[in-house]
Amino acid sequence: MEHRSAVVVDDDPATRDAIGDIVGRAGFEVSTASRGGTVLAHLDELQPDLVVLELSLPDIDGLEVCRRIRSASDCYIMFVSERQDEIDLLLGLEAGADDFMGKPVSPRELQARIAAMFRRPRSSSAAPRPPIPSHDGRIEGGGGLVLDRHARDVEVNGKPVELTRTEFDLLTALATRPGVVMRRNDLLREVWETDHAADTHLVDVHVANVRRKLREHGEARWIRTVRGVGFRFDAA
Repeated sequence: MEHRSAVVVDDDPATRDAIGDIVGRAGFEVSTASRGGTVLAHLDELQPDLVVLELSLPDIDGLEVCRRIRSASDCYIMFVSERQDEIDLLLGLEAGADDFMGKPVSPRELQARIAAMFRRPRSSSAAPRPPIPSHDGRIEGGGGLVLDRHARDVEVNGKPVELTRTEFDLLTALATRPGVVMRRNDLLREVWETDHAADTHLVDVHVANVRRKLREHGEARWIRTVRGVGFRFDAA
């Protein structure tokens, strides 16, 4: 098995140890910390593949810890928190997290979510690709939107759009099927590789994030909501 390391950050010792044990049984070499500042200070040394974070930390808010990690590392970040309101989920994903779970934790679900994250492409570990023609792997959605599936880049009107791995995968899933309505459960299976019906809110939050980021550079509306069903990509 590929060697992987993880850091579990939680100020409650019992919870920290329990989550660390679950992650360790998933095949990770686990380090733990009670404060966000500890992780940030040793991030270069630890070089984790995965960080599991509590939102409420005694020194630095978990959201800020997530932002700082994301600015310096392409590791997977997952919030496991007592705070479970929709706004917490939204803010966590906007800060750069790949997933969000509430406490108490189901060991099997946590391990399944981690496994699903690691099945998704990770830019820092992807094998270098040879140069390809500009048209190969590119999707032009009209309205200035260009998505390059090989380079995993998105531009609107020539300006780069910074998407997380999950946001890019979600946009790709929709853009490769223009005019087709994708149900939330279908998107969960394709992007998150899970069938947990309770997780459909993840789709809504990520769609909202993608829309917001695209609108920062263009006026076109590429992702349409089909009420009661799901979402559809419309070329502008």
